[in-house]
Amino acid sequence: MKVGCVKEIKKLESRVGLTPSSVKEYVNHGHIVYIETTAGINSGFTDKEYLNAGANIIEKAKDVWDKSDMIVKVKEPLEPEYKFFREGLIIYTYLHLAADEKLTKELMKKKVKAIAYETIELEEGKLPCLKPMSSVAGRLGVIEGAKHLEKPIGGSGILLSGVPGTKRANVTVIGAGTVGENAIKMAVGLGANVTVLDINIDKLAYLDDIYGNRVTTLYSNAHNIEISLAKSDLVVSGVLLPGAKAPKIIKREYYKNMTPGSVIVDVAIDQGGSTEVSKPTYHDEPTFVVDGIIHYCVANMPGAVPQTSTVALNNATLKYGLMIADLGLEEAVNSSKPIELGVNTYNGRCTCKGVCEAFGLTYNKL
Repeated sequence: MKVGCVKEIKKLESRVGLTPSSVKEYVNHGHIVYIETTAGINSGFTDKEYLNAGANIIEKAKDVWDKSDMIVKVKEPLEPEYKFFREGLIIYTYLHLAADEKLTKELMKKKVKAIAYETIELEEGKLPCLKPMSSVAGRLGVIEGAKHLEKPIGGSGILLSGVPGTKRANVTVIGAGTVGENAIKMAVGLGANVTVLDINIDKLAYLDDIYGNRVTTLYSNAHNIEISLAKSDLVVSGVLLPGAKAPKIIKREYYKNMTPGSVIVDVAIDQGGSTEVSKPTYHDEPTFVVDGIIHYCVANMPGAVPQTSTVALNNATLKYGLMIADLGLEEAVNSSKPIELGVNTYNGRCTCKGVCEAFGLTYNKL
């Protein structure tokens, strides 16, 4: 198979879909790999490294798209890339289609075979290709939240850990999945007072066993979210419904009881966001303020640390990408239930239930 990787064009996105080591694996499996020149430079990979791994360096993104049977990316294609879509093309990347009707319909119209990292799902419900970026986002969410609590950039001016004789910051983590677990780890490590909310009692019990009195666990409902936010200096929201829009569980009416200058980091923004006012932001202007509350809603948070994120992502996605390249998508779907669940559009049809429900489309199971 001819496998292509282009430079990401999303604003301030520095990750790349393939590392040189991943290229080498594709080449060793007998595939041809095309890399757009300088595609990996912001992740620390030079064209020479890709050449040494066996890739062909291509000057123009258009030529990579045109030559390739499968495009491996990081983020969803943007409008300037729609013109490269064609029938039968395989796109393997994060798609988050439930938050992007225009892209969904364009993929269907052009009969693109689109596989979303975030809906590749194992039997036990784990999301192997989403996990590494969720881990990065959870940890980074606390770091960015702590930074934006600083007074010179609009925050309330509290240090997460405090110092002897002062109070520690209160951090609320909503959702105890991969994002939440990593946010908790960082917040506890920095010495904050941490409250975690989730609807999974078993997960709350597990966190209680691990952290003991260093965290407070609460069942996630409207009442507990409201009272937790009222006490919070920093909120990290990582709620997730795989393949579907994020629920708007943080209501604007709750803000009236929050401390001005508090920060909400909405990690669910790439699925539409979990507050009623969330909107995507970028790394150069990552926040906006509503009712005195700072909202950090960068939709590609891990792109800020591409040397870590790109390698972590490739560690997870390579296995499935090789299977698609080796077998062809159809045989890979027949051989792998996780890959089947990853297919979001196929030959003009929507094949992901959550995406279909978001836009009232007919669900076509593969």
